[in-house]
Amino acid sequence: MNKADCFHLGYVAKLHGFKGEVSLFLDVTNPEDYETLDALFIEINGQLSPFFVSSFKLKNKGFAAVKFEGVDSENDARILLRKNLFLPAQILPKLSGKNFYDHEVVGFTVIDVNFGKVGVMESVIDLSVNPLLQIMNGSKEVLIPLIDGIVQEVDRKKKTMTINAPAGLIELYLG
Repeated sequence: MNKADCFHLGYVAKLHGFKGEVSLFLDVTNPEDYETLDALFIEINGQLSPFFVSSFKLKNKGFAAVKFEGVDSENDARILLRKNLFLPAQILPKLSGKNFYDHEVVGFTVIDVNFGKVGVMESVIDLSVNPLLQIMNGSKEVLIPLIDGIVQEVDRKKKTMTINAPAGLIELYLG
């Protein structure tokens, strides 16, 4: 599996018990959407390796206790610690309108309705209290809070996102 065809699901956070179980952190909006996973990819030495799930118990705050087939000891599980988890992007339902997946808009040109072209979307910083759009304008970073009403349009064909940033915010970064 090619990493470019996948989305980042989370990472292996810690060991969970002594029989090869691990605790995963699912860095997604709705962790319960992934309770029925039968396999996922773990990045080991730059390569995505498939791992098959034999048990999956969702815990709180995005964590899940998981047992993978063939990972039967603490030593086996220790190799997976702090490794990134991926799933094929094709399993995600297509979104439309102003709804988007964080990874989907990376590289989009961001245009503000008042300011004009702001820059290129670097990432969506998914802070639980205040998610941010991270936009690069040359070497300058612009951070826009991702609150209701900010995103006006997502044009997937043109790879643009139109926003309505709070008055004066963009100028603070670029002025």
